[in-house]
Amino acid sequence: MHRLEPEQNSNPPIEFIDASIPALESLNKSIVLERMNWVVNPFDYWIIGALPGAGKSDLLAAAAALQKVTEGRHLLFGRDLAHLHPDELVQIRLRIGMVFENGGRLFNQLTVAENLALPICYHRNCSSAEASAQVQATLELTELTAYADSKPNSIVRNMHQRIGLARALALNPEVLLLDNPLTSMDPRQTYWWVEFLAKLSAGHPKLNGRKLTLVVATDDLRPWTDQGNQFAVIHKKQWLPIGSRVELQQSKETILRELLASDFAADTGTVSL
Repeated sequence: MHRLEPEQNSNPPIEFIDASIPALESLNKSIVLERMNWVVNPFDYWIIGALPGAGKSDLLAAAAALQKVTEGRHLLFGRDLAHLHPDELVQIRLRIGMVFENGGRLFNQLTVAENLALPICYHRNCSSAEASAQVQATLELTELTAYADSKPNSIVRNMHQRIGLARALALNPEVLLLDNPLTSMDPRQTYWWVEFLAKLSAGHPKLNGRKLTLVVATDDLRPWTDQGNQFAVIHKKQWLPIGSRVELQQSKETILRELLASDFAADTGTVSL
């Protein structure tokens, strides 16, 4: 699968320093995360757990530079967003793909292929014909070729999330942010997602082995406990780093009881996974 190679950069793709995150749709900029510090290093695979309404979608939107922090600093690829020219900010945003919950903002009047071509044509100033090869390659990568000429409203709802994934991947991002990607998924679809993201993290063969940095936010940690390499939770406006899979298993954070829908082991006080 032919893709342009991204710019190489050893700086952390995402960094928040004493940053406060506002609610995305709040007129008074109510804060959902207070004074958080978070570093996403190249090729990390983060799993972030949070109960519904706790702020995980707002955090991802801020991480993708779709909204500004109200306090502190936010850096992408080593660049402080507060000091960037708008044109520079656009270019940095293109290095980060965002998969919104429930498929995001798909256009029902366009086919799946046209939905994928739209951002390519807009950001690369090219025609649909010129974007066709990239669209077809991305459809093949995400196993959506059979849906290329269908419109989203004619496709079962839980496939919209995969269309949103394909659209995010079509611009060849270095970082992929995913908001509750397994919502309403049956076991077969859940398996596909978990396996596909694991391949993106390790280096998908159809991307010539190029690894992506991944951040998944979820209100159910159970499918992810053996996937990510870094874990954190959001609770009561606080960012609570957990650490590795082993540290997740040993953690005594009480919020994990709900996120794992599992009781703590009575004899050790650790999470039963």
